[in-house]
Amino acid sequence: MNIDILDNDQLALMDQLISDAQTVLVVCHKSPDGDAIGSSLAWAEFLRHRGKDVTVMVPDQYPDFFKWLPNTDKIVRYDKHPDKGDMLLKIADLVFCLDFNTPSRVDEMAQPLVDSPAKKVLIDHHLKPDVPADLIVSHPDASSTSELVFRIAWQMGDFNMLDKAFAVPVYCGMMTDTGGFTYNSSRPEIYFIIGELLTKRIDKDRIYRNVFHNYSENRIRLMGYVMYEKLVYMPECHAAFYSLTRDELKRFNYVKGDSEGLVNIPQQIKGLKLSISLREDTDKPNLVWVSLRSVDDFPCNLMAEEFFNGGGHLNASGGRVDGTIEEAIEITKKAIIAYQNKLK
Repeated sequence: MNIDILDNDQLALMDQLISDAQTVLVVCHKSPDGDAIGSSLAWAEFLRHRGKDVTVMVPDQYPDFFKWLPNTDKIVRYDKHPDKGDMLLKIADLVFCLDFNTPSRVDEMAQPLVDSPAKKVLIDHHLKPDVPADLIVSHPDASSTSELVFRIAWQMGDFNMLDKAFAVPVYCGMMTDTGGFTYNSSRPEIYFIIGELLTKRIDKDRIYRNVFHNYSENRIRLMGYVMYEKLVYMPECHAAFYSLTRDELKRFNYVKGDSEGLVNIPQQIKGLKLSISLREDTDKPNLVWVSLRSVDDFPCNLMAEEFFNGGGHLNASGGRVDGTIEEAIEITKKAIIAYQNKLK
């Protein structure tokens, strides 16, 4: 099966940029998820195989249930070490921007990233890329950035020499960005890639357990609270949403990652087409984070753009409301009513 992703010019430029660089930095978006962490760790491993001095840097904390991934101990957090992060951006020959389409997605790291004198390469699967880069590899139809990382490494002829330290994070990133291969994962290329990753003797069942069966007691109790107390079901619109305040999160000793995947659970309701999560930021007042999930052809990315200052993919998108949780709830109700014909 042909899974090449780069055209001849892109392939030549990618090879040249990597060959010319010695000090390489790999960065991903704020609040890194499995795909952001997985693709970054895997790409760094590919670059180390190519003899490069590589650092992975993330804007802030990522969920604890990804810390078992190989080489997470080498990750630099910009929010904890901004001076070191600024220095890395200044001295790097080459910066790879993974799993984000615009500089604002790296938060406080945005301006130092844009100002970095390094050559830059974007590898991403989100719409409308506008990161200033010397090479842009953008494929919104891909399941994940981790898929793209695999396809590039494969096309460049390095896969046979890579091992579990590459294969495990690639599989983890693909798995998490497709909800365990339950959405955006119907193309045969995805399963060809999985087959090749299995040749590296990864334990895909253990990877699943490490991510999805690795929560705290507090997370499980939070999940029960959300589904029993907070879920608002609008059967006439085939939609549901829930909200979580800062005080409620504190009640359940919330840590980053505890709300991961909760937005998917209401989709188990028969006939549901749209699920929305509203979560107050734990630090900043008047900031609500929004996650949207849909099925079939309902465009939750358009809803995210129109109502929540966000965007994303057809069936998985995100955004924010700069206001109170009460205002976010009202906006959510308006959004659902505005799209009720598509939901029906």
